[in-house]
Amino acid sequence: MAPGRADLFAFLDRIGVKTETIEHEAVFTVAESAHLRARIAGGKSKNLFLKDKKGRLFLLVAEDEAVVDLKRIHEKLGGQGRVSFGSADLLLEVLGVTPGSVTPFAAINDTAGRVTVALDAGLMAKGRVNFHPLENTATTAIEAEDLVRFLKETGHEPIVLEL
Repeated sequence: MAPGRADLFAFLDRIGVKTETIEHEAVFTVAESAHLRARIAGGKSKNLFLKDKKGRLFLLVAEDEAVVDLKRIHEKLGGQGRVSFGSADLLLEVLGVTPGSVTPFAAINDTAGRVTVALDAGLMAKGRVNFHPLENTATTAIEAEDLVRFLKETGHEPIVLEL
């Protein structure tokens, strides 16, 4: 069974990363979470699980209002040909989360290192960034540099992109 929320928080604590979590009702899209904006300080995100023509997997972590051109993003990601969204089954298999709960914290579940994590430079410039802690019923704040440290500790050297 894939690590869950408690395992994630224990891992973050073990590597010395401080977080703050706000509980809320389940939200599945950026639009559904709009009413939470005032309660959550820092950068908000959208997280896209993508697959290229050769089957390479990417997790694009972008500022919630960033425009992502799916016809061209493969050029920045280093993908082969256009990307498409990975299926819900593949998402669960590789990252251990379901649609609506996609998060860079899911890198903890990708022990095989199948996913390349790409971070939006605009989001990272916010300093404090927010993601679901493997469940879409809460939002966890973390400092951008601590997110990078977390990703490296899980074996994922993130790439930073200008979107």
